[in-house]
Amino acid sequence: DLYAHTIEIILRAEALGGWQALPPRDLFEMEYWDLEQAKLRRQGRPPSLTGEIALVTGAASGIGKACVESLLARGAAVAGLDLNPAVVEQYDRPDWLGLVCDVTDEAAVQAALEATARRFGGLDMLILNAGIFPKSAPIRDLQRGDWQRVLDVNLTANLTLLRESYPLLRLAPRGGKVVVIGSKNVPAPGPGVAAYSASKAALNQLARVTALEWGKDGIRVNTIHPNAVFDTALWSDELLALRAQHYGMTVEEYKTNNVLRVEVTSRDVGEMAAAMCEPLFAKTTGAQVPIDGGNERVI
Repeated sequence: DLYAHTIEIILRAEALGGWQALPPRDLFEMEYWDLEQAKLRRQGRPPSLTGEIALVTGAASGIGKACVESLLARGAAVAGLDLNPAVVEQYDRPDWLGLVCDVTDEAAVQAALEATARRFGGLDMLILNAGIFPKSAPIRDLQRGDWQRVLDVNLTANLTLLRESYPLLRLAPRGGKVVVIGSKNVPAPGPGVAAYSASKAALNQLARVTALEWGKDGIRVNTIHPNAVFDTALWSDELLALRAQHYGMTVEEYKTNNVLRVEVTSRDVGEMAAAMCEPLFAKTTGAQVPIDGGNERVI
């Protein structure tokens, strides 16, 4: 109908002395601009991370999954890496890419970054979350193999991710962002967790050096130090009860054993990680932010 109507108008105009189309600029001003402005006013501002692409490790559960959901809620497209095959179908939406990946495998990490760039067009944000917390053991009983495994996952894998993501992050139009999930054990370690505490302390130093080296490229690198986050797979009801009993507390008292008397959840950490990628933190790099309700040993 539109075609037939247009041809009829052109023929009639030619019969009256000639057809002359309006310039494209005039057509735009007449037909679109006011309508588009009205549409934008009605829709409001887009989410803060619209058009940006994130990669999250350890994305299938706990803090990693919370980071994914906080980023998606802010309009980002997200690629999530995890050993758990469920990560592939974790969400049914076009802005999600779930990839099975062992972060200690350099070739697998490279393939995951390539898949992310091919699917979404680049990389703006990197959330380093994947890690392991080994069974408690005093230093006198700590075996070299157990020690090395923790360092491989919690430290060396993150070095690989940083190194391999750099070429993409430095091209991020609004500047690259890296958020490292650290631990309260960095400023305040405890007995029996030497491998974990050492790996997180080394990761913290790696993040600080990365912030120093990458600042010239406009890449921000910041670290979050959560205390125990009890809604993760690390904490069973049985373990919680045992730890609370050890300190002579109820489970609820143990979960809120901090200055503010609050429980820190995965969502709390995920929201902080996403916030660190927003413009609010545009002039912050090399920071270490605790999210622990106020730990007396850290304060």
